[in-house]
Amino acid sequence: MDEHKENLRVGSAVRRRRRQLELTLAVVSRRSGLSVPFLSQVENERARPSMRSLERVADALGTTAVELLAAADPTGTVDLVRAHDEVSLAGGTCETHVRDLVRGHHQLHAFEYVGDHDEGREFQHRNDELMYVIAGAVEVEAEGRAYRLGRGDSLYLTGGVRHRWRATAADARVLVVAVGDHIEALDAGRR
Repeated sequence: MDEHKENLRVGSAVRRRRRQLELTLAVVSRRSGLSVPFLSQVENERARPSMRSLERVADALGTTAVELLAAADPTGTVDLVRAHDEVSLAGGTCETHVRDLVRGHHQLHAFEYVGDHDEGREFQHRNDELMYVIAGAVEVEAEGRAYRLGRGDSLYLTGGVRHRWRATAADARVLVVAVGDHIEALDAGRR
């Protein structure tokens, strides 16, 4: 039995979100730039979207890819992610891969990016995030400042900080760990 397929049922999460918003597949298609047949296949678990496609669907549904992934598996407390569980993404300056290291509805989300990703995409998460450079180098723009990170460097971003990043070396490998957007963070005064 395919462990990954059992654990990642993102199509049902996409369908639930679309229906909550009372949107048709045609509207989501228009907003995301993805075809109606492809979206239908995703919703029916016959196609697995790349992370970039999932981000486009999430944007069209007014949510995030992390939230859709979190809603994909509301149960399960133990999830093994094998080294070969990779999703290829189109775009960037070289071949790009992202590996979801924590799948399902959990308080913590982690992704490993290899190569570049959509550097023009700006992120703003509700909760905190940590970026750790495993190999290569990246540049992160946050709060109007540019940060150059090399192997072994990490950058912590509190919730609400707008940021974008890009690989500056072809062998870039970045670990991104984030607190799930569905978690209500405590402010410093209440801790």
